[in-house]
Amino acid sequence: MKYGIVAFPSKELQDLANGYRKRYDPHYALITPHMTIKGVFDASDKEIDEVAKAIKEVTKKHGPFELNVTKVSTFAPITNAIYFKAESNEKLVNLHDDLNYDFFGNEPAYSFVPHITIAQKLSSGEHDDIIGQLKMVGVDHTETIDRLHLLYQLEDGSWTVYETFRLEGNQ
Repeated sequence: MKYGIVAFPSKELQDLANGYRKRYDPHYALITPHMTIKGVFDASDKEIDEVAKAIKEVTKKHGPFELNVTKVSTFAPITNAIYFKAESNEKLVNLHDDLNYDFFGNEPAYSFVPHITIAQKLSSGEHDDIIGQLKMVGVDHTETIDRLHLLYQLEDGSWTVYETFRLEGNQ
């Protein structure tokens, strides 16, 4: 089964993201707006219990972190995805590292860019038409994230929460 680890932002930021995702993200109905902390990995029913215990140990070490979303950006020309860019900070990077290196699944294929996707799978024309508009509208939002969620993928492609973990530590 496929799993991933995410942080869900507040309803306020989710509503803002969903305003764009309804129009520009074909995954809109499959998953709530989120920031991926550990991308998709496979685990058996037996292994997922070990994964959950390991996540619990990581979240005992790491405390809540600030999510500061400051602008709209894009991964173009690599991919025509558009996202709310979150400022990187030490707590977030350390948490990401602990859940991606010497942890279950493969190490990430790309550098960690904290973000919340608002548009993806766009044609080059669509991307070029809307990126300028979205950058002008912008975004400025700060909040504290105090929990992580282990998600699993259902047969229809949608994602749901397997377990939620509070960030309890001081790091």
